[in-house]
Amino acid sequence: MLSDVGPLELITLVILAVLLFGPDKLPELIQNVAGFIRRAREFSESAKDEIRSELGPEYQDFEFEDLHPKTFIRKHVLDGEQGGLGLDEVRRALDPRAELAEAAEAVREAADESPREKAPSGRPDAKTPIDLRKL
Repeated sequence: MLSDVGPLELITLVILAVLLFGPDKLPELIQNVAGFIRRAREFSESAKDEIRSELGPEYQDFEFEDLHPKTFIRKHVLDGEQGGLGLDEVRRALDPRAELAEAAEAVREAADESPREKAPSGRPDAKTPIDLRKL
């Protein structure tokens, strides 16, 4: 929750709290804030438990964190241990190089099979176009 708050910022917040509320009211304020956070967590956990119980016994191990898209992809697509696709399979499925290589090979074979027109010297002319419509 406070992972992006540095030590200097934390010290600044403490000094600001002491100046605003005074040293005598600060402990009471901290207790009130901690109690509020505790009640919010309890409410959240009870709501999660109620949703799990309403979904039925097959969803008792359901985690709400799995609904986050990054977690979902990491767990179901990239995790190879539980029957996921695995990163290598995903890369191979999305990689067009194999299809492009097959298409290039087909074009090479078609070019090799087509008759070339001969230049006046008797050699195939590199500048003579190949008519692919005849293939």
